[in-house]
Amino acid sequence: MTMPTLDPRVDAYIARSAQFAQPVLVHLRATVHAACPAVEETIKWGMPFFMHRGRNLVFMAAFKAHAGFGFWKGEQVAGVPKAADGMGQLGKLTSVKDLPSRRALTAMIKAAMVLIEATDR
Repeated sequence: MTMPTLDPRVDAYIARSAQFAQPVLVHLRATVHAACPAVEETIKWGMPFFMHRGRNLVFMAAFKAHAGFGFWKGEQVAGVPKAADGMGQLGKLTSVKDLPSRRALTAMIKAAMVLIEATDR
């Protein structure tokens, strides 16, 4: 089993996020790593990004009153455009309960991976 490669800057980002956002970000991070074991973490535009094959896969962000999560090719992956009320496709997240099931989120992440892999061919 491949151990995830964690970027300490993402650890720091999560640690300095609002208390309500920390479990959301931890859950999202763990789900991304479980779905895509070779994912690479980085910070872009001041927020955590997860890279697959050197390309943007997903990102997450924490704000004062909510968190956000999005797919780089969002509409193609989630089947919906960017949420009107928040960053990304999942809207304003204030707790883990606001997230889709782990199974549904994993399916979306894997769909995003396939889109990236298709451009490699």
